[in-house]
Amino acid sequence: MRKLTSINYFYIAIISLFITSKSFSQDDKTTVIQDPRFSKLLKEKQLLNASNDSEDNYTIQIFYGDKEAAKKTLVNFKKDFKDIDATYLYTNPTYKVWVGKYKLRINAEKDLVEIKKKYPMAFLIKPNR
Repeated sequence: MRKLTSINYFYIAIISLFITSKSFSQDDKTTVIQDPRFSKLLKEKQLLNASNDSEDNYTIQIFYGDKEAAKKTLVNFKKDFKDIDATYLYTNPTYKVWVGKYKLRINAEKDLVEIKKKYPMAFLIKPNR
C-alpha cells in the first residue's frame, strides 16, 4: 500500500509540472507601437539634461523670501547683470533666486564680488541634485 501512494505522488507531481509549464508560458513576441514624436522629445530632454547639469556647478544665491519679492529681485538682477543667467525656485517654505552656473569656484567668487556690491546678502553655493 505504501508503494502505491508514492507512485501516485510521483504521477501527480509530473502532471502538475506539465500543466503549470504550459499554463504559464509566454510568447517572446513583443510589439511596441510608439509615436515618433516621443523619440524627438526624448532626445530634446537628454540634451536639456546634459546642458543643465548642476551637480558640478557653483551658483550664487542672491535672495530668499516670498514669491513676489523673488520675482522682483530676479527682474532687477537681469537688468543689472545681462550676461549672467538667473532663475528663481521654490524650496519649502521660501523662494530663492540663484544666479550663474560656474564650473570653477574662482570664476564664481570673482562674480560674487561684483554681485555683492548690489546684493550684499549674496553667497556662493554648490547645489546638490
